[in-house]
Parts: sequence; C-alpha cells; structure tokens
Amino acid sequence: MEEKPWMKAWPEGVPNTLEYPEIPLFQILRDTAARVPQKTATIFFNKRMSYQELDALSDKMAVMLKEMGVEKGDRVALFLPNSPQFVIGHFGILKAGGVSVPFNPTYKGREVQRQLENCDARIMLALDIVYDPVHKVRKETPLEHVVLTSIVDYMPGGLRTFASLKKDIRPRSYPDTLRFKDLLNKALGEPPEVDIDPKEDVAVLLYTGGTTGTPKGVMLTHYNQVANAVQAGAFGYLGEDAVVMAVLPYFHTYGITICMHTPIHLGGSIVLLPKFGIKETLKAIQKYRPTHFPGVPTMYVALLSSPELQKYDLRSIKFCVSGAAPLPPEVARRWKEVTGAMIVEGYGLTETSPLTHANPMDDWGKVRFGSIGIPVPDTEVKVVDLETGAKELQQGEIGELLIRGPQVMKGYWNEDEETRQVLRDGWFYTGDIAKMDEDGYFSIVDRKKDMIIVGGINVYPRDIEDVLFEHEAVELAAVIGVPDEFHGETPKAFVVLTNDYKGKLTEKELLDYCIENLAKHKVPKYLEFKDELPTTLIGKVLRKELREAPTSE
Repeated sequence: MEEKPWMKAWPEGVPNTLEYPEIPLFQILRDTAARVPQKTATIFFNKRMSYQELDALSDKMAVMLKEMGVEKGDRVALFLPNSPQFVIGHFGILKAGGVSVPFNPTYKGREVQRQLENCDARIMLALDIVYDPVHKVRKETPLEHVVLTSIVDYMPGGLRTFASLKKDIRPRSYPDTLRFKDLLNKALGEPPEVDIDPKEDVAVLLYTGGTTGTPKGVMLTHYNQVANAVQAGAFGYLGEDAVVMAVLPYFHTYGITICMHTPIHLGGSIVLLPKFGIKETLKAIQKYRPTHFPGVPTMYVALLSSPELQKYDLRSIKFCVSGAAPLPPEVARRWKEVTGAMIVEGYGLTETSPLTHANPMDDWGKVRFGSIGIPVPDTEVKVVDLETGAKELQQGEIGELLIRGPQVMKGYWNEDEETRQVLRDGWFYTGDIAKMDEDGYFSIVDRKKDMIIVGGINVYPRDIEDVLFEHEAVELAAVIGVPDEFHGETPKAFVVLTNDYKGKLTEKELLDYCIENLAKHKVPKYLEFKDELPTTLIGKVLRKELREAPTSE
C-alpha cells in the first residue's frame, strides 16, 4: 500500500489493511452466537439477553415476517427507541431478506408519512407509547401490518409488573394492530433461506439530507455495514471484553454501526438506553461498567455539568469517540480528568456507514483537538478543488473532502441523479470543506451552510420551512442555525406574515404550531417576525444575509 502522510500517526497494533468477509449482515450475529452463545449480548433495565437468545428471537422474527409475506428486498420499518426489540427486529428483517428502515421515534405524523411513502414499507414494528403519530396518518401510508411492542416487554419480571402500572409507559392498544410477543410465540420453524449478494443487496435504508437538504434514503449494503463494523472494531479497540454504552439512537447511522453492529460482530456486550437522560446515564455507567461510550459533544457537556457527577464512578470507561459535531478541547480534557478515559473526535456520514476518520486512540499525545483525525483502514481520502472537483490539492490547501472505501454507500434510494452527483469514479463527494495538515490529520473547515446540527442530529431548514408555510398566516419563512451553548446549534425561524395576520398572530402561537407538527429537535428555539426577507432576483431567500445580520436575541 502506498505510504500516506498519516501513516506515521497510525495506532499501534492496528493493521493498515483489514479483511472484510463477504457475508450477509445478519451473519455477524449468527457467528457470534455460535462462538459465545451464553455471553451477554444486551442489558436492558438489568435484564440480560445472551447471544443465543438474541439469535433465536431474531430467527422467530424472520419467520413471522415470512408469514406476513415479506420477500427479499421488501422494506420493513422500525419505529422504536434503543431496546431489545429494535435489535431483534433489525436482525429479523435481515434474516427474512428484507431491508431494515429505522425511523426516528420522535417523528410527528407528516414526517412519518413522508418517509413511509418514500420507502414504501408495508410492515412496521413500533413501540406502543410513541405510535400515536403513525396511527393518525396510517390510512394515508402504504402500511398493511403494524406490530406493536411495549417498553416493558423485555424488562425483568418485578420491574415489568411495576412499570406496567405507570401511566406514561404502561402498554397501550390500538385498533388493527398486532402484538409483538404474541406473534413471536406463534412463529415456528426455521427462518427462510435467502440468497444474499453482500456487495449488491441493500441491508439498511437510513434517511439523511445528503448534500441538498432534502431527505433521501441512503442504501447501505450488507458489505458496507460489515466492513465498517470491522473497521470500527479495529480502530476503536473493541473486542469481546468491550461493554458498549448504547445511548446514541439506533435510527442514526452513528448509533446503529458503532453501538450495535460493531459490538455484535466482536462479541461485546451492549447496554441499551432508550433515550439520553443525565441521571439515567450516570446511573447506568456506574451500574453496568461500560468500557466504551460513543457519544456527541452535548452528551459529554451535559454529564460534566451535572451537580451530581461526583456521586458516580465513571472510571470503567476506557474509550470514547465523539462525532456528529465539533468537540471542544476543554470538554475532552475535563472528561479525561473525571473518567481517565480517552475521548477523541471522529468523522463520518450516513453515506459512509458512517466511520471514515478518527483520532488515534493508543496514545493521548497523538490526539489533535479540532481535527477529525486520520482515515481508518482501507479508506482512501483526498481533498479536491471546489471549482471542478477534479484536481487533487496539496497538504494545507482547502477543498472538498472525497472518500473511497468499502464502507461507501451504494447510492440514494430512487434518486439516480442525486447518486450520480455524489458518486463519481468510485469517490464519494462529501460536500464538506476540509484540509489535511502536514502530518496527515484532517480538519473540517466548513460544511453545507444550510444544515443545522442540533445535539449531533442533522436538521434541514426545508423540513421546518415546509411546516411553517402550511400555516395560513405565513407568507414567507426561512430557517437558519444559530449558536446554542447546550446543543451546539439550534434552529431560528424568520417569518413574514400575511397582511391579514400581522399584529394578530403571536410568536408563541406559531411556535406552538411547530411543536404540534415537528419532532422536538426540529422545533425552532427562536422565531422572529420580519417585514421582509432578503432574496435573490428569482425569489430565493438569502440565508447568508440572515446569518450575518445582527441578532435580535
């Protein structure tokens, strides 16, 4: 392999090229279950599930889906938080030959409807306590079968009985739905034998805004996902002794690869948390002693800011990778003081499964704060000029970041033109502006201006603007990201009201409307009424001028 500038910083013991088995993604679970059947695979509210149990339950899920008519390539939706049901459902879909399509379980009806219509999923596995938005739009979607599960289904017996009495999480029923555990109990026989071509067949369809901000389904093949699990395992020092804290949501590429596929491939254990809460996370770390805690900067900031931090022992944590947003150096240093753990910045995109870069984790002296690190094994990277995208630039020069490797997506679902724009001669054009320093470390200098990163989750202005424009009082709307101490960024909306509503509609009323129609992380924190918005001659709003204008906050 050609010597690259970053090779001198290469982590000790990590080969610069790896072997990637051409197997179906579900085979990583089968292989681990055969190798360490009694090893704990998942921990959920103190309920431990072995690899043997997980493999058997996902087999039953595959049988269940086969009986529902699922065939190779059919998309099956998951509307769930992190839970044993998500893992069982995900691998069951794959074993049935289907394509797993995770949904953000905080989505509202219109967001669910749009994604269901795009992926054409006929079956959904959903958590009952978050199902209501789906129920309201179900008749307008392709859904034929909905299978409901309860958060208490895989809790320990005593806790399950207690939790079932709590109003906010007790099981709920809806008409024309099926119950998950009932169907699994009836699923008999062996899962179907499906002929999978790992390099061609899609395993997971994850939705992202890509380079334009319009949500698109990213087609990740079985090979893409297996390869990235192998890469992440090697570069992140994971093994059978790893206990991974899975609080990053599984509907996000970062969570599903780093906190599910990678530890399952290697035979580690996963601590499942349905959502991030400061006290709940601190208690789980102390109780279950995770060794790896992948996260985003807002999580680390929140934990470090907790007045109860000193009550908990976090010293079990050995490695942390922070992604999705820039990591402030002082946060990394403070985290090391508290936990003794290495916390480094990495980089990836949904289109790259996601991991492509990370700071070396073998030596604190190799960490470059403000840098996304160096490419992981077998990942080719270059920076090209912004004008043509064809000229490779020298170290220190700023241009667009291009990536090629086994983890790069097959393309966008039903978006051939968008795919051609970003995949050229095997290279993925990220749309991110970067540079490489003299030692081969990469830094993101700029990014797609319109995208807002709220606590590590991509938010696209158009999603919010579409909702605002549906309100009869709104004549014109534009959304930008503004700095936020906790989330890194937060949406701010600028709105021009129609003449009939000027002076009559309040900002609070319009924000309440957003709360009713948008997922929580998309709701603007700020909303400002304007008499007019800056536009081009053809009427396109100039967000750049809105960003540069003095803030009224």
